[in-house]
Amino acid sequence: MYLTKEKKREIFSAHGYSKKVEDTGSAESQIALFTKRISHLTEHLKKNKKDYSTQQGLLRLVGKRRKLLHYLHDKEIERYRAVLADLNLRK
Repeated sequence: MYLTKEKKREIFSAHGYSKKVEDTGSAESQIALFTKRISHLTEHLKKNKKDYSTQQGLLRLVGKRRKLLHYLHDKEIERYRAVLADLNLRK
């Protein structure tokens, strides 16, 4: 896969709730990982416009990220706003 363990650790340590490498379960770290994967798949689809299976996977990832963002918005609005600002997501 294109994301090695080291790259994932960098993502988790930079964007996780507790800012630790082991913080793989927090909503912030999962949203950051999904955002990285979404940007990778978007670049792939720009080159391969008829790759419909990848397009379906991309839409599933966007849905998962949206659900996590909605959960974070309902539970802790400050963490939600921090994630949007940190990852340059618009809402």
